[in-house]
Amino acid sequence: MAKEAKKDLSEISVEEKLKSLYKLQTILSEMDKIKTLRGELPLEVRDLEDEISGLNTRIEKIKAEIEELKQNVATRKIDIETAKVSIEKYKAQQDNVRNNREYDVLTKEIEFQSLEVELNEKRIKEANASIKAKEEEIVKSQNALEETKKDLEDKKNELEEIVAETKQEEEKLRENAKAIESGIEPRLLQAFKRIRSNSRNGLGITYVQRGACGGCFNKIPAQRQLDIKMRKKIIVCEYCGRIMVDQELAGVAPTDTEVKEAPKTTRRRAASSQED
Repeated sequence: MAKEAKKDLSEISVEEKLKSLYKLQTILSEMDKIKTLRGELPLEVRDLEDEISGLNTRIEKIKAEIEELKQNVATRKIDIETAKVSIEKYKAQQDNVRNNREYDVLTKEIEFQSLEVELNEKRIKEANASIKAKEEEIVKSQNALEETKKDLEDKKNELEEIVAETKQEEEKLRENAKAIESGIEPRLLQAFKRIRSNSRNGLGITYVQRGACGGCFNKIPAQRQLDIKMRKKIIVCEYCGRIMVDQELAGVAPTDTEVKEAPKTTRRRAASSQED
């Protein structure tokens, strides 16, 4: 069965292949319009979700830093109490010294412990100031988090509304596209998709307009235009690489200018044939 299917595809005329490709392009362009309608919303939703995740991580990190500072304050308070006890002990010992040397040693110990108290009190003050600043930072981050969550909810609702409106149409277009793709040679289909992916406007196939490529608008030689109208082989634009078809195959009516120019080309070709 698979071999028969491949044989059938290979026997399809170039004209039918071009018609299928152009029909597929039309459907894919409609799907692109739906994606355009959604605009940047999917990216905005993703960015907001990343921002919320970052804010949550930041808040948790600040909370951990505050907890560490509080533990440090608690430890320093214990050190202060220990130093004060030592000071009282050394003062009591000074009353029972036997000589000046012992008195001086105890005096130095008292001074050292007093400095320890002052240093720890200073560090506690700094830590408390840091805790206060970080708590204020948490409040700001939490406010930003709430605002971002609200923005995310609004964007999600907006996106869901658009998706709901276009879902049925998009699914139908996708099914039609798959049906058409099944009737196109895999190599030709792959080439078409590659051209389309490299195109800024998503066109893998286009028609001749006013003697120019409808994709890049570069002029097409008269002989090449005739070859395109003949539909005997797949012809691509030598500038942008898009597959070319004539207006009639694309179902586009020629403009008045193109209609007027057509007879001139015919007479020129007729005269050329007589000379040959």
